[in-house]
Amino acid sequence: MHLDEKTLSVEEIYNGKIIRVTREVAQLENGEKAIRELVHHSGGVCVLPIDSNGDVYFVKQFRYPYKTVLLEIPAGKREEGEEPIACGTRELKEEIGAVPGKIISLGKLYPTVAYDTEIIYMFLATDLTFADNHLDEGEFIDVVKIPFDKAYEMVINDEIPDAKTQLAILKAKDLLKL
Repeated sequence: MHLDEKTLSVEEIYNGKIIRVTREVAQLENGEKAIRELVHHSGGVCVLPIDSNGDVYFVKQFRYPYKTVLLEIPAGKREEGEEPIACGTRELKEEIGAVPGKIISLGKLYPTVAYDTEIIYMFLATDLTFADNHLDEGEFIDVVKIPFDKAYEMVINDEIPDAKTQLAILKAKDLLKL
C-alpha cells in the first residue's frame, strides 16, 4: 500500500518511568527494510487558563533538557487510561489551584512526529475559581499572570518557545477572536 510501512520486528531498548524506547524494523512500500527508533510516551495535556479579565495563567519552571526556565501553560502527563479532560482538570488544580467552570477542547498535537508517540491534548479553561495548588513531589514552579494580548505578542515575537503553549494561544486567539 502506498505511504504505509509494516512493522517486522520490535526490540525494547529501555523502559523507564516516563518513556519506553524501541528499535523496530519496518518494511517500506518498495520492499526495502528500515530501522525506526521510537520513544513511547503515554501522552499529556495542556490547559490555557483565561480568567474573566482576559489574563492567562502560566507556570515558569526549570526544564532540564534545555537547562533553562521556560514559560508554559499548565500541563502534565496522562496516567494510564486517564481521559484527557480529567487529566487537564487535575493538572490545572495541581499547578495553579484553578478549577474551570468551562473547559473547551483545542484539539491535539503530535509534538515530535518522526520518532515519538506522544500526543498532547489541548484545552481552554474559563470561568475559573481558585484555591490552593498541590504540586507533585519534586515539582517547583512559579505562577505568572499575563494579559492574553501580551501573551499572544510573546508567541509572535519568539519569547515563548514551548510548542504546546504557542499552539494553544494561537488557536484560542482565533476561537475567541481576541
